[in-house]
Amino acid sequence: MNPARRTADIEPFRVMAILARARALEAAGRDIVHMEVGEPDFATPEPIIEAGIAALRAGHTHYTPALGLPALRAAIAGYYDERYGVAVDPARVAVTPGASGALLLVMAALFDPGDEVLLADPGYPCNRHFARVVEARGVGVPVGPETVFQLTAELIEKHWGPRTRGVLVANPGNPTGTVIEATELRAIHEVVKARGGWLIVDEIYHELIYGRAEPSAAALGEDVIVINSFSKYFLMTGWRLGWLLAPHSLMPAIDKLAQNLFLAAPTVAQHAALAALEPETRLILEARKAELRARRDLLLPELERLGFDIPVQPDGAFYLYAEIPEPPAREIHPGRPPRGPGQSWGGPAIGLSGRFGLNSEAFAEKLLLEAGVAITPGTDFGTHQADRHVRFAYTTSAERIRIALARIVTALPLLLQR
Repeated sequence: MNPARRTADIEPFRVMAILARARALEAAGRDIVHMEVGEPDFATPEPIIEAGIAALRAGHTHYTPALGLPALRAAIAGYYDERYGVAVDPARVAVTPGASGALLLVMAALFDPGDEVLLADPGYPCNRHFARVVEARGVGVPVGPETVFQLTAELIEKHWGPRTRGVLVANPGNPTGTVIEATELRAIHEVVKARGGWLIVDEIYHELIYGRAEPSAAALGEDVIVINSFSKYFLMTGWRLGWLLAPHSLMPAIDKLAQNLFLAAPTVAQHAALAALEPETRLILEARKAELRARRDLLLPELERLGFDIPVQPDGAFYLYAEIPEPPAREIHPGRPPRGPGQSWGGPAIGLSGRFGLNSEAFAEKLLLEAGVAITPGTDFGTHQADRHVRFAYTTSAERIRIALARIVTALPLLLQR
């Protein structure tokens, strides 16, 4: 007996295989710098932990309503009012087992077999697989630096087909960390609405936009589906809690699906999340956000000096999507630490020129084995020029990033060997 045909179309999440390989190397005594998984190294803030403990002690260990605790749904609605100035009816909020649970509910609620949903390529790989699970089809649209690796209204018009029923964008995006400007997002909404389709906006990194404030897609209208999560900014990855906003007309279907697929999101996590939205917790989270920005500002220029091409500076999330380039001849000094501001390496140089000569999977594997640095190949995120790109997650400390950079400097001459 064979598994269902859909399983053949759902590719494994390569980054998890890389993580497993890295863990095996660590178990054998190797020191590995983890820059592969999209999970910050920060612990969940103490107020959230204490709220979770209090919930356990109070006996809050039973099912909640399928759409979530009423208090948490109201708190999330209040968050949109306080943070973005958008009035949201709590009845439009569904609390889910992570943003993944939200995405699965939305795909099941919106799309019939054979329907198509447009996605950016590169983009988060599970999105197309969620579509496949409900017998719809995720259609990757190639994007590059000319559109900051995001879909645009023009691209959506060009690629909209007879079976297209929706568009899913991530703002900021994974793996690129780039942001869709508010004017462009409005234009996307207008194009999708004019064609009678659904616009789904994944905002799980929205609070991790650096240096400027961007409106939520919730401000575009109640017809926009908004996905968010307590995982990334709120540092609750293992608590498995997310949410979605949907039109009133969809909520009965979403409620019914949630009852059947999940029963409800984790109860203790829901009680803990009430503390995540409190002002004292937000102070902690903003300090962590500032640290992530400092890590980006450390890593990005050093990778560029080493020959990686990052044509668009990411304004959000915690990723750098870098092309394995054909660099000009440049000085790389094995075994020396990365430069600080105003410093130079000095000493004799090793000139590098020509392509690295490795595709992204081979490059990531060799970097892990030879340098002890774990990153993600671009092939995890689509097909468009994927074998030429890798993703660095700056989810580890600045000290560990400096160690990774020093190791990359040492390893590059070896990686050049064919």
